[in-house]
Amino acid sequence: MRLKLMIAAAATALAAETASAQVFVIGQGLGGECYQKTKQGYVNFRSAEEVCTRALREQAMTKTNRAATFVNRGVLRMREGLYEESLADYSKAKELTPDLGPVYLNEGAALIYLKDFQAAIAPLDRAIDLESPDLFAAYYNRGIARENTGDVAGAYYDFQKSLELKPGWEPAELQLTRFTVESAG
Repeated sequence: MRLKLMIAAAATALAAETASAQVFVIGQGLGGECYQKTKQGYVNFRSAEEVCTRALREQAMTKTNRAATFVNRGVLRMREGLYEESLADYSKAKELTPDLGPVYLNEGAALIYLKDFQAAIAPLDRAIDLESPDLFAAYYNRGIARENTGDVAGAYYDFQKSLELKPGWEPAELQLTRFTVESAG
């Protein structure tokens, strides 16, 4: 089977929604507030980021909760276009808890935003290997990275897998509409 792309991929793939995960219920205090601001949105980025920073500076936490707070602050920063800062937070989270799937999912998303598609593949592979809670998003993001590195067939299969894991998810459905599959006859 040979895949043929219907429209130019690079611009369309980047315009598509990338998914980011914040899947930690941290509990009480500033760490919990950081999680809530990340999950539910925020009115003022600086205020939300400061809550997370204060939690990291002032609150006693387990290594896993500290790593989760770094991920949540990284997500806030990524949403604001502060990709290098978000990558620094993800790096700190990986040092604390190297087997935390959402760290790698979000690292891959930040690298996609930076258009470093080749570099995004390895952390997304790791998120998939670790069965990140938002596995559908890891496949989706890897599909974007693969397509932008020329692996059109791999991208197609990743978008399919994303949709299989989260049926009816519009971003994956939209990506798949851009492909046609032809027999290699």
